[in-house]
Amino acid sequence: MYANSFQRISRARAGFTLIEVMIVVAIVAILAAIALPSYSDYVLRGKLVEATNALSSIRANMEQYYQDNRTYVTSATIPSPCDAASLTSLNGSLKNFTITCNPTPTSTTYTIVATGSTAVTNGFVFSITDANVQASTAGTKWGGAAYACWVTKRGMTC
Repeated sequence: MYANSFQRISRARAGFTLIEVMIVVAIVAILAAIALPSYSDYVLRGKLVEATNALSSIRANMEQYYQDNRTYVTSATIPSPCDAASLTSLNGSLKNFTITCNPTPTSTTYTIVATGSTAVTNGFVFSITDANVQASTAGTKWGGAAYACWVTKRGMTC
């Protein structure tokens, strides 16, 4: 009688059953399926800020340049922020976007464009004009739609 109760106790402390382990694995898989896409969007949103910050900064520099020179075009001695050398220097410091001035600025107008340059930001395009008109195209991960504002979050509208 004593040996029989000892066997029951040791059998109860032997470990987990296969069913218990399968339930835990299923729960972890469900949580991962929910968390991973949310985390990927969170990381992508963090990378999009690089484009909007760069565009805002260049726009402020362009307006300062216009105040000083009364034109957006590079003068003989002072390069415009949209000058090729200025953009090359800036693009060297960016990780996820490439900045261009498309088309070439005129004396009174410009458009600055940030285009996604990595696999994560591919398809994302942000732009701003001299009139502060902002526009964006979401990447294929977010449907690829065009917007009349800077969309930096999935499901965001203007």
